[in-house]
Amino acid sequence: MLDGFASTVTVLAGVGVVLGVLGTVVPVLPGGLLVAASVLVWALVTGGAAWWVLVGVVVVLAAGQLLEYLTAGVSLKRAGVPNRSLVIGGLAGVVGFFVVPVLGLVLGFLGGLYLAERHRQPDAATAWRSTRTGLRAAGVALLIELAAVLVSAVLWFTAVLWWLP
Repeated sequence: MLDGFASTVTVLAGVGVVLGVLGTVVPVLPGGLLVAASVLVWALVTGGAAWWVLVGVVVVLAAGQLLEYLTAGVSLKRAGVPNRSLVIGGLAGVVGFFVVPVLGLVLGFLGGLYLAERHRQPDAATAWRSTRTGLRAAGVALLIELAAVLVSAVLWFTAVLWWLP
């Protein structure tokens, strides 16, 4: 049974985990980082086997990040989208995030990627094909990150139910 302070920290960690899941779906908060930080604080207060839960969460999130990076990178390289176009798309996404909160990140990335590819490619259809590949890769990466964050959240929630009567 947890004491009052540990119970409060557990509830706050739960809020952090939920915000992390939501932050993955709506790219405003760094979802995986927020989940890992919440579980870290919970493990610091709870102690004992909670550290193994933290290790499990970190391993799942790290594997998700690696898979996300490899999947998106291979897909974009296979389509022939150069790193320069991705960097321009990324910078446009950052600018878009501040111009149009939340949606601007995606819209800016796609717009920047399209413009960079349109400048590089001979016609609009080829540039649009590269942009669609970028959109598909971003969607797959989001789903991989969401899966890793959800598995981490379920792992933590199961551990909390295990410790609480």
